[in-house]
Amino acid sequence: MLTTVLIVIIVLVVLLAGSGVRMVQQYQRGVVLRFGRLLPEVRQPGLRLMIPVADRMVKVPVQTIVLDVPPQGAITKDNVTLNVDAVVYFRVTDPVKAVVNVENYLGAISQVARTSLRSVIGRADLDTMLSDREQVNAELRAVIDTPTDDWGISIDRVEIKDIALPETMRRAMAHQAEAERDRRARVISADGEFEASTRLADAARVMADTPGALQLRLLQTVADVASDQNSTLVMPLPVELLRFFESSSGDRTGTAPAEASIPLPSPAAPAGLSAGADGAAGADGDGDGPGTAAVTTDQEAGPR
Repeated sequence: MLTTVLIVIIVLVVLLAGSGVRMVQQYQRGVVLRFGRLLPEVRQPGLRLMIPVADRMVKVPVQTIVLDVPPQGAITKDNVTLNVDAVVYFRVTDPVKAVVNVENYLGAISQVARTSLRSVIGRADLDTMLSDREQVNAELRAVIDTPTDDWGISIDRVEIKDIALPETMRRAMAHQAEAERDRRARVISADGEFEASTRLADAARVMADTPGALQLRLLQTVADVASDQNSTLVMPLPVELLRFFESSSGDRTGTAPAEASIPLPSPAAPAGLSAGADGAAGADGDGDGPGTAAVTTDQEAGPR
């Protein structure tokens, strides 16, 4: 009987001594309360001994914790309704404050993150939320980190994951982007036309300084048009060129050139004149300024 009692006593002593041994992992810190009072020393990782029944240890993880903030509906500064969700990265820097100053630091961080997210959205406009997320993330981190200093928690970073826009706002933004692309296309086309007109003006000044350049350009144009194997060739000729030919023929025959040698159109005739292949030319209606004439020649499409 005495042996049985001794065995029971030994087992109780072993169990009591075993209850005073605690294992603290590398990613944990131990906060010990002795008879409900906090001990100033924080237990580091390893095997730690405590007084059975008198001491109670609370293990606090010090690794970075990722907290997902559910979507929060809020109205921006420019009165646009958004649903925004975010993620918060934080860690415990002071295990004593995390145990003593706040009941459940995980739930507290979650509630602070939700209210701070709605507050930051209300102070920003839609363009800032979409284009400058770094600024919004920094402001959100600063707002969340303010009350958590007393809890012994440090906010590493806060990131907005997704911004859900209403369907009507998506269509409006798509129309805006399409209009912006159309505006850029029009501006680019106008710039191209302006550059082309500048080049044409430079070419016109060069041709004005060299009279033969205009004739060479005219012959080149005729050659380009004739390469299409058309049966009819319409070639515009300046009236000055026809007058030059008339003057040259008058000088060779010894007679003075006359303006009357160029037939004038009748009042019923159209403004554009045509001349046949025999060399007859037409001038403009008033006969004072320069004009153009169209020479039409028939080319055989094939052997007759």
